[in-house]
Amino acid sequence: MRVGLLESRAARLPTYWSAYLKELGAEVVVPSLSDAESLALGRESLPGEPAPVQLALGRILSLGRVDLVLLPQWAAVSGDAWSEALPELLARRISGLPALLGVPDRPDLMEGAAAEVGMRVSQSAGRVRLAIEKVRPLGTDPRAEMPPLSRASRRTVAVIGPRALLGEEALVGPLRAALDDLGLYPVFSHELPVPDVLKRAERIEQPDRAAPGDLELFGALSLLSGKAAVRGFVFVVPAGDGSAGAAATRLSARLHKPFTVLTVDGVQTDFPELALLAGRLDATATARPATPDLPVSAAELAAGERDA
Repeated sequence: MRVGLLESRAARLPTYWSAYLKELGAEVVVPSLSDAESLALGRESLPGEPAPVQLALGRILSLGRVDLVLLPQWAAVSGDAWSEALPELLARRISGLPALLGVPDRPDLMEGAAAEVGMRVSQSAGRVRLAIEKVRPLGTDPRAEMPPLSRASRRTVAVIGPRALLGEEALVGPLRAALDDLGLYPVFSHELPVPDVLKRAERIEQPDRAAPGDLELFGALSLLSGKAAVRGFVFVVPAGDGSAGAAATRLSARLHKPFTVLTVDGVQTDFPELALLAGRLDATATARPATPDLPVSAAELAAGERDA
């Protein structure tokens, strides 16, 4: 069975599904085009949609003939239909796509989904069971350390955004270059240890009612907002993604440090908002302390309301 796989650096567990499919004896097919070419192809087919969606579609179209495509699920923010139902929406918008199946990117959900995928691929319960046992060590979050929070002669800014965006170099490469040109040292939220981020996310009121993507964004912001080395914040959202933009606006309203909100489409190379932020950092002799716990309710994240 030929199975297309769209794993990327945006995935929390980037090697699990590839190793699992190989244990099942499936022929794993990866996109044949470069990320830049895939993005251009997806943009032609779905103009105006968020860049991660366009990139995913371009990769699917470049797979050629496959029987099934596995798409690691993104952590959706409140109201983000694409992240909540990417396979279903792509199949409705684009005719002739192969069968698409979303698979989780969370350790607590991996083995249940793997059993379903395994029976679909091999139809052998014994082989599925052995394959799951073999790849089980790959289904846990790797032990990761906090990235360095400062670099000599650079001003540190936290870059907060969806993992599906920040983890794709094809989308954020120009942003990285612009940050470097301005002498800014970025700490990207998707590079933070996931367990630490989710632990901080527990401080949100009623965390069980918050969307997974909201928890990741809130946890990263809570983890970095009290760090003295972090001078400012850059909230990054995909162009055309209103839900991610609304989440960034709600969270940034809680900050007491300079910040900016950027939309990224993977194409533009000029970010004038960053230059303005850099100027504000230069003008601020001492950053004012942030509210460490960032009190915000799950209802606020879902409805976009602010406390008075």
